[in-house]
Amino acid sequence: MTKSSFALRRCRLLGLLEERKSGAAVFSHLPNVRYLSGFTGSNAVLLLTGRGATLFTDPRYELQAAEEVDCPVKVVRGSLWPEVAKLVRRRKITTLALEAEHLAQAEFARIAAGLGDSVTLGDVSGLAERLRSVKDPHEIEAIRRSMDLCGRAYLQTLKKIKPGMTENGIAAELEYRMRRLGAEKPSFETIVAAGERSALPHAQPTGSRLEANQLLLIDMGACLDGYASDMTRVVHTGRAPRLVKRLYDAVLEAHLAAFAMVRPGVTCSAIDGAARKTLKRFGYDQYFQHSTGHGLGLEIHEAPRVGRLIGDVIEPNMVITIEPGAYIPGTGGVRIEDTVLVTDRGAESLTKVPKDFLVLES
Repeated sequence: MTKSSFALRRCRLLGLLEERKSGAAVFSHLPNVRYLSGFTGSNAVLLLTGRGATLFTDPRYELQAAEEVDCPVKVVRGSLWPEVAKLVRRRKITTLALEAEHLAQAEFARIAAGLGDSVTLGDVSGLAERLRSVKDPHEIEAIRRSMDLCGRAYLQTLKKIKPGMTENGIAAELEYRMRRLGAEKPSFETIVAAGERSALPHAQPTGSRLEANQLLLIDMGACLDGYASDMTRVVHTGRAPRLVKRLYDAVLEAHLAAFAMVRPGVTCSAIDGAARKTLKRFGYDQYFQHSTGHGLGLEIHEAPRVGRLIGDVIEPNMVITIEPGAYIPGTGGVRIEDTVLVTDRGAESLTKVPKDFLVLES
């Protein structure tokens, strides 16, 4: 990723700001700051105006910012916002947009008071996220490599899973394998749920032990070069009952039906609807408790959301998940999730781990 790429992103964003009749904006949500400047630290805001961009950070990141960022950097001791206000006043900026959805109400009020009555405040929430929803080639390659790493870590761990292991132990093994393969960290808290607990869509791993003849749900992702991946697979230890096999087949068909709908111009609700229609045919639609998918990139959950009421249209180079599931209390749950790239004519699954129903020998 070249520094000039960040300048191009800022130029695109300035065009969107002009459409909103805002002369300047401050970005404080760190993934957006990273997207627009390359800065990867934990404390920064970015002021963007027609005259250029300025990054504000603290002394801990003086050297790091100089290496990563392609715009002027202001190193501040203490709160960053008073220095932002000084530069706004010095440049005689009269309209300034903030990321209101990422600011607490009290913080927003303090910022407004510091800027004074001469500055009219607007809201730039969601604007950077709109740009981020369509990935450039560098981002796509980063996600592709992240997903490949995640899949390899899963397959390595699968060879070690056996009854008697705890959910916590399996999660630790997955995260260890991801780290050994080069991941910076998991892209979210790894989900491992055995037996009836697999009916909890976002179960946290516990000390519960995997037993013979149980479902095991694993939802995992890696963070590599700042970009997330996400996948879910379900396996079974020992011989699976007919109900479990039917449940798996239903979710797999729903997954494939949703994937087949992914192409430019299709709405998110249409993709979601394809999964729900398939699960309804099997009689499992009432057990589908979440949306069919979401965008991912610098964050594990990004625009667009692939849900039943989302009319957003899919565009080329978006990266989304396809993850229908069905969760039956007292039995267990199945979710099958791939990370998917929207291409010019359809879609490519970046998740190369097979989706066949897998039985682990007890």
